[in-house]
Amino acid sequence: MEESRCENCIIRQFNALRAMNKEELKKVSDSKTTKKIKKGQPLFEEGEKLNGVFCVRNGVSKLSKLSANGKDQIVKLAAKGEVMGQRSVIAEEHSNLSAVAVNDMEVCFIPKESIINTLQTNPNFTLEVLRHMAHDLKEADDVIVNMSQKTVKQRIAEAFLYLKNNFGEDEEGFLALTLSREDIANVVGTATESAIRIISEFKKKGLIHSSGKKLGIKDERRLQDMVEGF
Repeated sequence: MEESRCENCIIRQFNALRAMNKEELKKVSDSKTTKKIKKGQPLFEEGEKLNGVFCVRNGVSKLSKLSANGKDQIVKLAAKGEVMGQRSVIAEEHSNLSAVAVNDMEVCFIPKESIINTLQTNPNFTLEVLRHMAHDLKEADDVIVNMSQKTVKQRIAEAFLYLKNNFGEDEEGFLALTLSREDIANVVGTATESAIRIISEFKKKGLIHSSGKKLGIKDERRLQDMVEGF
């Protein structure tokens, strides 16, 4: 499969692999394995020693951390083109998060040797990796500020807008990425019951619409106003 070679892969344009030269990409391609992960299956668990990184070719993964009370906090949704596990590999630490497939996924697993060797020899690649990590840090800072300064309603409204802007809508006008009510609660950091109650309230007010598990945005303007505190 020629298109699954890193050299020919369009996805690498979205991540640090774009800074690798032909020779380095060839080495990565020769050492990587492509895996299919079914919806709901874990890619790795919190506390696991990662021997490489995962590059997402298709699908979405939720990265979450288990709190002391046994509740998952979803820290990030990683989609096509994103690399997972680079922090653990570079810091030589056990994984701080778990990764579970939200829908069927295709990922490439790149052994850590390929990454570490290139970090040591290619400054452009090192810089790209730093940029991506800095971006993740910024996102994490935003999450912390949101948690402390916005109400649960505002955070749920923001989650809907985030899902629309990042993953789009299907032809029927529902969000293309279907998250369970529990996942939505875990994204915003609230109890599942609260999320269900607020989602029903949003429906009654005509802000969103639903069909079974699918949810869609009906009034984007009002959701945006809510996020901004109007």
